Amino acid sequence: MGALNSANIKKTIYYFQRNGLKNTWYAAKERLAQAKEAPYSYVVPSAEELARQRQVVAQGAENGTHEGIDFSIVVPLYRTKPVFLKELIESLQAQTYPYWEVILADATEDDSVWEIVKDYEANPAIRYVHLSSNDGISANTNAALPYAKMNYIGLLDHDDILTPDALFEMAETIRQAREQGQELQLIYSDEDKCNGEATEYYEPHYKEKLNYDLILSNNYICHFMVMRRELMQKLGFRPEYDGAQDYDLVLRAVTELGIPTNPAKEMAIAHVPKILYHWRCHASSTAENPRSKEYAYEAGRRALQSYIDRNNIPGKAVHLKHVGFYQVEYSEDVFAARKDIGAIGSALTKKGKIVSGRMDEEGNVYYKGLSKHFSGYLHRAVLTQSAEAIDIRSMVVREELRGLFKEITGVTYRRIPGTQIFDVSTLPEGTNYKELSIKLSKEIRRRGYRLQWYRRDNG
Repeated sequence: MGALNSANIKKTIYYFQRNGLKNTWYAAKERLAQAKEAPYSYVVPSAEELARQRQVVAQGAENGTHEGIDFSIVVPLYRTKPVFLKELIESLQAQTYPYWEVILADATEDDSVWEIVKDYEANPAIRYVHLSSNDGISANTNAALPYAKMNYIGLLDHDDILTPDALFEMAETIRQAREQGQELQLIYSDEDKCNGEATEYYEPHYKEKLNYDLILSNNYICHFMVMRRELMQKLGFRPEYDGAQDYDLVLRAVTELGIPTNPAKEMAIAHVPKILYHWRCHASSTAENPRSKEYAYEAGRRALQSYIDRNNIPGKAVHLKHVGFYQVEYSEDVFAARKDIGAIGSALTKKGKIVSGRMDEEGNVYYKGLSKHFSGYLHRAVLTQSAEAIDIRSMVVREELRGLFKEITGVTYRRIPGTQIFDVSTLPEGTNYKELSIKLSKEIRRRGYRLQWYRRDNG
C-alpha cells in the first residue's frame, strides 16, 4: 500500500486537524520517505514447512512434549459477514497444530450467523454459543469465556484471520519456555493488515519482547495474543473500556503477574517474532479510518489511567500527537514516582539526526540516523520505553545508585549545571562512552532496576 492510498489521506487530514501545519508537514515528509522503502509482502509458509510442523506435532504426541498445550479461541460474533466468518473458520481448520477449539459467541438477533456455522458442525472443535443479547464486545466475550476448556485462550476478531502456523508457533514457544523452567502466562506475535478481500497485505507490525514502559505508551501487544485460561477467566473484560478492552486486559495482567515492581516477572510474557495474524481493514475499521473509533483511543487512555491509579503511581495518562499513543506525566520526580527506575536517558542528536540514546546490550543504537522531527517506525521513536542500555551522555541516575555509578565509572556523579544529567566532561579523556554505558546499564539492571528512555520533545 503506497503513501497516497485513501486510508493515509484520511489519517493525514485527521492529523492536521489535531496537530497543526508544522507537525503535519514533518509527518507527511516522513510518510513519503517510508513509501520509498521496499514494499512489504506476506509470504505464506511453504508446503514443506507446514508438513514439517505437522511432523513435529506427531512426534510430540508420541513423546508428550506438547502435553497440556492447547488453545481455546474465543470469537465474539455480531452480524458477521458470511465470507469473513467462513475465512476465519477455515483459517483455524488449516492450522498445523491440531489441539484447539473455537468458541463462536454469537449475539446476532436472528439465525443468519448460525446458518453459516452449521455447515461446520461436524467438527467438534467448532463450538457455537448463541447469546441472549448483544451487550458489547467485553460483555459478549465474558459470556464466552466460561465455555473455554483448553489451557490457553486466544482472542480473534470476527473478521480477522490466523496464519496456518499460528498455533504451532505459539505451542512451540510455550514448550521451549517449559524446557527452561518457565510457565508462560501470555504470548503474543507480530501481525499485519490485509484488505477486505484478504488479497493484499501491508503495514507489518514487528514487535519487541515485553517492554514495560512501552506498554504504558501503546498497546503494541495487540494481535495475536494468547493467555493462560485461569488468568484470563480471572481478569475478564471490563465493558467500561470497550474499544480498548484488550489493552485494559493486558495492563491488568501485567499487574496481576507482579511486573510493575519486579522486572524479573517479565519472563512470564513471551513474544513470537513472526506474522501470525492478519487484521482485516475496511471502511469502518479503526485501522482504515482513525476518526471512526475516537472513543477507542479515549478508552485506551482511561485504561492506562486506571492502571496508574491501581499501582499507586502519581501521574496522569495523556494523549500524544498520534492517536492511540500515550504518555504518563508524573506529578513528581520520576524516581520518586517509580521506585523501579534506576536511570533515565533521552535521545542524543547531531545535525538534526539521532546518533545515540537507547541501545541494546551490544551497543547498537535504536533509531540511529532518524531525523529528530520524525517519529519512526509505528511512532516508536517518540514513545517512552524501557531500555537495555542508555548512553551515559544523556543519563540521569537515581540518587541511591550514585555510589554504584562511581564504582563503575571511577568518578563522582556531577551534574551538568541546571540539569540532573551527568556531566561527561568529568570522565578521563578518551573514555569509550559506549562501553562504559553498556557496563553501567548492565549493572543497574542487575540490581533489579529498569532503565527508562524518553524523548524530551515527545515527538
